[in-house]
Amino acid sequence: MARVALVTGGTRGIGRAICERLKADGMQVAAGYSGNDAAAEACAKELGIMVVKGNVGNFADCKHAAEAVEKQLGPIDVLVNNAGITRDGVFHKMTSEQWSEVIRVNMDSLFNMTRQVIEGMRDRGWGRVVNISSINGQKGQMGQTNYSAAKAGMIGFTKALALENARKGVTVNCIAPGYIDTEMVQAVPEKVLEGIIAQIPVGRLGKGEEIADMVAFLAGERAGYVTGTTLALNGGQYMVG
Repeated sequence: MARVALVTGGTRGIGRAICERLKADGMQVAAGYSGNDAAAEACAKELGIMVVKGNVGNFADCKHAAEAVEKQLGPIDVLVNNAGITRDGVFHKMTSEQWSEVIRVNMDSLFNMTRQVIEGMRDRGWGRVVNISSINGQKGQMGQTNYSAAKAGMIGFTKALALENARKGVTVNCIAPGYIDTEMVQAVPEKVLEGIIAQIPVGRLGKGEEIADMVAFLAGERAGYVTGTTLALNGGQYMVG
């Protein structure tokens, strides 16, 4: 039986690249999304995968999404927590709404989504949880105290959950991408983007496919001895020892 994978934020950008790669590897794939119905419909048609709508910041939505996937495809073996948002602003001017929304979608979602699948993974003796953090969760970033806090929290979540589930055949790992060539990054003003690329030793933005390749390894059968780790994919921009 093919493994079943659910990728949150899976219809655009990095998430879509991950879905495409996991599908190519023979998995049955479902992509979660929150609002862009047109992009979701296009993704479902072009990749031949299931899409499921819901807000990862809402526990009930996550429960409904997991149930829908398991009803159509079967038990979820692989969960990729990829969904995330930014609401940037310097902290001394940040609103409660900016803080809370980012923490809810980027951090609370880890509980909301993973809680739906972890017991089944433990019962079956096999599972893969891959969390998509960020370079800014490792080094911090001006104007992103909310985002950096959530993405750093994801790393701690990964380590603790990995310890709890290692003997049950469930691995939990984290990937911290640097600047990736997505629609969001391409929307950055040209001069700003040039400045960002100048700080990256390999001299270019990353590709969604490069993140997807690493997710595919961590989600696969041969990655059972890798757990609790955070892999930095940032072109050398921030080197963590």
